[in-house]
Amino acid sequence: MSKQRQAEIQRTTRETEVLLRLELDGSGKNQIDSGVPFLDHMLTLFSVHSLCDLTVAARGDFEVDDHHTVEDIGVCLGKAIAEALSDKGGIQRYGEATVPMDESLARVVIDVSGRPYLSYQVTIPAERLGSFSTENVQEFFRALVNHAGITMHIDLIRGNNSHHIVEAIFKAFGKAFARAVSKENTFGGVWSSKGIL
Repeated sequence: MSKQRQAEIQRTTRETEVLLRLELDGSGKNQIDSGVPFLDHMLTLFSVHSLCDLTVAARGDFEVDDHHTVEDIGVCLGKAIAEALSDKGGIQRYGEATVPMDESLARVVIDVSGRPYLSYQVTIPAERLGSFSTENVQEFFRALVNHAGITMHIDLIRGNNSHHIVEAIFKAFGKAFARAVSKENTFGGVWSSKGIL
């Protein structure tokens, strides 16, 4: 790549402290320490399946719960995506992946449109996976799309094991994201009739 597509985001609030580094054209290397072990596992899956290099170091107000930390990591990943993509020149723009995890099947569709929108059609049976509150899956992706400026549709097609459901979602997110941000070698502009995304 002639231009490195990477970003480093630091976010410090009274509730959390997050350092996140993202390299779009990586090999899936990752170093994740969010303080929420299940989220670490999911972010590792995203990194591996998107081939993005990802580093996350976070500390949060876990004496309250995991909400602020999960949400702020979503904020930082969204900001890093926006910064790393810059003007979005030459990218495919659209990405879709349908991924199974045993009995679960999840679909994620992405449009790097500049317009933040999340459609989240998922029911997760368990309220918690380890220390991770499963309602925060939606909060993570809402924060991400709002700060990345992307449209994302997440649909659970089937599934009943909560771990498998969330894992299928994050793997599908990684695959769809990789396709959306991949470069189209024969095209140097942006895929929009407006000429801008």
